Amino acid sequence: MKSTIVRKMGTIQKVSFKDTLKSVDTEETLDIYFYRPVGYAWSLLFMRLGITPNPVTIAGIFIGVAGGVLFYFNDLKINIIGMLLMVIANSLDSADGQLARMTNNKTRLGRILDGLCGNIWFIVIYCALCLRLQNDGFRVWIWLLAVAASVCHIQQAAMADYYRNIHLLFLKGKTGSEVDNYDTLTIEFNQLSWKRDFWRKIILMFYRNYTRQQEALSKNLQKFLKKVRSVYGDNLPEWLKTEFREKDKPLMKYTNILTFNTRIIVLFISLFLNKVWIYFVFELTVLNALLVYMIYCQEQISRYFYNKIETGQREEK
Repeated sequence: MKSTIVRKMGTIQKVSFKDTLKSVDTEETLDIYFYRPVGYAWSLLFMRLGITPNPVTIAGIFIGVAGGVLFYFNDLKINIIGMLLMVIANSLDSADGQLARMTNNKTRLGRILDGLCGNIWFIVIYCALCLRLQNDGFRVWIWLLAVAASVCHIQQAAMADYYRNIHLLFLKGKTGSEVDNYDTLTIEFNQLSWKRDFWRKIILMFYRNYTRQQEALSKNLQKFLKKVRSVYGDNLPEWLKTEFREKDKPLMKYTNILTFNTRIIVLFISLFLNKVWIYFVFELTVLNALLVYMIYCQEQISRYFYNKIETGQREEK
């Protein structure tokens, strides 16, 4: 795929399709061969029009919401239109990050909006499916099933995003990762004023709690990261980056399954079969089991590297 020319800080640089990827390690096959190329094309258009990433994210939210609403109707033709809107919305969700990397316009607000994007889509989808199922004779308990699935979905996506960014941290360093820390966010939160920075403080409050949940489910990883910071600071040794990548890369397939593509494919299949309750069951069984397994594997890797660094320090002494 050809490169394009981008102006940054008065200089002209070529930005290829590969430059817009987070990393080959963390990209899913469907993304590499479909969503990322489409997102790259969107990004080139938006860059020429002078559109920044956040408006692209917001447009994607509205298109995805419209698609989700169409899943309420027990009409396959209308559902297919909803599916197409979801595909367009996800291509825009891909484009906003690629555009940010192309123009070096990455912000925390953009990251937060990007994270909210999928959650908003699926909240609408869950509501549409529940109303549809009630029209088909299901009782009100279907809402309890949907609430349980949505809570699990948020946790699955949060941990997948966190582990992916941890991998990028060891692969590319701090500049290539979006890992945040609850303690650092708390300091920043306390420095903001409710009077002067009300909306920033509100957004940071939710994001801080989101980060705390990620850290709460990764105790060994937090212990390992703390050890790495205390021993190496930001200068990670090559042996650690190389070995961590080797052990962690096979687990990236689980983070990909727990994000958008797999769950939306299952949703589309359930719509074609006109058995949309299948999607909720899939969330609560298959994806939850995968989440537990992913956390277990990541915790084992973290324990291994913590012990290796600790043992190495003792041997040096």
